[in-house]
Amino acid sequence: MTQSDASCPVPQAAVEPDLPVAEVKAAVAGFLSEFKAFQDDIQVSLQQQEERMTMLDRKHAQAVTRPVLSRADDAGAPHLKAFDAYLRSGDENAMRGLEFETKGLNTQVAGEGGYLVDPQTAETIRGVLHGAASIRAIASVVTVEATSFDVLVDHSDVASGWASETGAVVESTGHAIDRIPVRLHELSAMPKASQRLLDDSAFDIEGWLAARIAGKFARAEAKAFIDGDGDDKPRGFLDHPKVAEDSWSWGSLGYIATGNNGDFATTNAADSIVDLVYALGAGYRANGTFVMNSKTAGAVRKMKDADGRFLWSDGLAAGEPARLMGYPVLIAEDMPDIASGSYAIAFGDFGAGYTIAERPDMRVLRDPFSAKPHVLFYATKRVGGDVSDFKAIKLLRFSQD
Repeated sequence: MTQSDASCPVPQAAVEPDLPVAEVKAAVAGFLSEFKAFQDDIQVSLQQQEERMTMLDRKHAQAVTRPVLSRADDAGAPHLKAFDAYLRSGDENAMRGLEFETKGLNTQVAGEGGYLVDPQTAETIRGVLHGAASIRAIASVVTVEATSFDVLVDHSDVASGWASETGAVVESTGHAIDRIPVRLHELSAMPKASQRLLDDSAFDIEGWLAARIAGKFARAEAKAFIDGDGDDKPRGFLDHPKVAEDSWSWGSLGYIATGNNGDFATTNAADSIVDLVYALGAGYRANGTFVMNSKTAGAVRKMKDADGRFLWSDGLAAGEPARLMGYPVLIAEDMPDIASGSYAIAFGDFGAGYTIAERPDMRVLRDPFSAKPHVLFYATKRVGGDVSDFKAIKLLRFSQD
């Protein structure tokens, strides 16, 4: 090799033949380093997210264990929040555009004065009314949207007879259907509370209002279903004409006399109870119930039959009614006491004999002006009642005849 050849530059590729492999290795090493950093970031984020979820769970558990100050705090019940706002402050804007998702409670009635009671409060009130010791517990209760309810009673029976294969069938005749209207009347209650009490978030305004309204409604209904005169109130079964069972006719209630003015008979006192039971037709007797007040019950439960056995027996289970001659007894305090000429005991199938009709809605009007510094709540509902089958109820009269 000459000197000139030694000084000639050598091609780069010939000097570093492994350069592309080194670059690939460097690139892979950089990718792995960046991927490791990405993994570390993801792990930190997941750990932070887990810590946040743990904190939220703890807060939720604490919220569950704390007492609820107001049912309106429930975000899942917008009707409660709106109704609560209206009761506390008269905020009508909260009620506008709100639709109650419950049957019969789906419209606001601001134009008619007040708003429909929220579903939970209305159910509480209806539960108290059904559970109260009144004729409602054993009568037929129907829900209507109109102002009255007609009960149709067929007084006749379909004619029947034996027929041969080729003989002509005689057409039934003589049907007589009676229409008994049960008109609805407005029942009202007006509890009041101070504005300071309403401003207290710990005050359960819905529960308080439901209890006051239900108590007032239950007492007024119980009395009207027994002796109401039908003038702006239901007509009670004792308001109808009463005649001796031997001369009974439709439109009146038949009675059995004890044979002693103002008391049971001096001998065989239990006989009048037996006569009362069997004065009722067999078809009604199967569902018969005695109705009397506590004073009368105290006298009846001492009675014994000819063999010395008590006619009265207490319920064997909690909530089960007492029984007289095997039939349940409803203690209704609005029934009259034992007195001369009084009808202190009734016996009958009240499910067939007495009908209660009511509208499903209940309204509340807030009045902050009439009784300052108190706020009045004018609650109303519509209900009616009347005898629907005069054959189904019999009375015991404490008289000579």
